[in-house]
Amino acid sequence: MNFEFSEELGAVRAQAQSFLRTHASGSARRSLEQRTGFDAALWEQVGRLGWLGAAIPEAFGGIGLGEEGLCVIAEEVGRSLAALPFASSAYLAAQAVLLFGDAGQKARLLPDLARGSAIGCFALAEGPGAPSPEAVRAVLAGGALTGRKAPVVDGGIATLAVVAVRDHDEVGLCVADLSTVGVSRDGLDTIDPSRNVAALSFDRCPAEWLPGARGWPAVMRLLDRAAVLFAFEQLGGAQASLDMARDYALQRRAFGRQIGSFQAIKHKLADVYIAIELARSNAYYGAYALQSAAGDMTEAASAARVAATHAFELASQENLQTHGGMGFTWESDCHLFYRRAKHLSLVLGAAPFWRDRLVGALEFRNAA
Repeated sequence: MNFEFSEELGAVRAQAQSFLRTHASGSARRSLEQRTGFDAALWEQVGRLGWLGAAIPEAFGGIGLGEEGLCVIAEEVGRSLAALPFASSAYLAAQAVLLFGDAGQKARLLPDLARGSAIGCFALAEGPGAPSPEAVRAVLAGGALTGRKAPVVDGGIATLAVVAVRDHDEVGLCVADLSTVGVSRDGLDTIDPSRNVAALSFDRCPAEWLPGARGWPAVMRLLDRAAVLFAFEQLGGAQASLDMARDYALQRRAFGRQIGSFQAIKHKLADVYIAIELARSNAYYGAYALQSAAGDMTEAASAARVAATHAFELASQENLQTHGGMGFTWESDCHLFYRRAKHLSLVLGAAPFWRDRLVGALEFRNAA
């Protein structure tokens, strides 16, 4: 079975890589230093290219490349460290509306998300801890949303939120316009200030259920799908970290030799390469499962998430080590990859949550 992407998606990858190399270079550093949370000019350009609507059907304003097309773009966004609310809007908010919204909600919300004129975010967490239905305390009753969500990635810049809520004993997802009354936002400090993170407080804010998202399994279905997309973003960041370390090891000389000729450096980079290739294999199978709605989506998503998280964290750490003292300076970009690796490792729940989910799914399958 061939898991490689099609020639059409190869062309999309080449376009994305070329554009981001030219236009996204330095956007993470600028966003970090200026504390803007995202690059608004770059976001507008990305919206015009249609990437935000890659997985959205043309009938709703997208370009209909499917989930595999979104995976390809996600990898290049990760490689470039672009300071964009791409994941929050395209992997989570748009996917939630596409999967669980009714015809009216799709027609009303998806075109703006596809153009980038609306920025989506996903509000699940209410403090520390792994995702669980018991941790959801925000309430939607009579069309009014009340509760506090924190941390919410891109919550300070989003115009639309998909929010995990409960109605008595039932947990599900609703959608809320963040420009309406009853919404307040507080910025939060994180390890990666190039990405906006906020606390959202709702005080009888108008909101509406996503009809297909009633029940915790629907929430986990969205998280599984997003896990594959995040895996590709992490894969891109990991590969960029390895490339950066390799290039420095070939250029830097010590004791009359390139430091890349020393076994200590060779072994580090070899370990990173192996971790990336394992992550790539899992991510590609995750993309197949995502596109084909395979029955083992939970296993595929969990494996992709665990492998990609490990690969990016390892690659960013060894990139710092390979650069030595220079790598720990503000002027070096090594810390930007390290910050992003830590940020992405937590946005959907930490690695132990996904390892437990993978083990549980395998045990269930093998017991059947």
